Amino acid sequence: MRTTIVSADRGDIARIVSGRASGRPTIAAVIDRDQVLHVARLARLRLTEDEVGRMSSELSTILDHIEKIGELDLDDVPPTSHVIEVENVLRPDEPRPCLPRERALEQAPDAAEGGFRVPSPGS
Repeated sequence: MRTTIVSADRGDIARIVSGRASGRPTIAAVIDRDQVLHVARLARLRLTEDEVGRMSSELSTILDHIEKIGELDLDDVPPTSHVIEVENVLRPDEPRPCLPRERALEQAPDAAEGGFRVPSPGS
């Protein structure tokens, strides 16, 4: 079985597919050891033999899910950046009274001239 890399129709998802003469190409059922080691090397990861086997299985499962998503008719679905509505949960940025300088400096290890004294970056 020959393995090639192609782009998905929607979303520019890179998929690993097996080249078959008949029917639509499908994602390879198993990501082999060499492919896992190649990705690990690119990510600068050192994997044990057990991890290589586990990653092979997990990556294959992920690609199977991507293939299932690719089968959906999403022509009428607008693109989104989040699956749920996102709101700004921060308070409004409005001026309010600040901490008095004396109180802010009372526990400073080295206060001087109304501010915090810090070491010079060159020393």
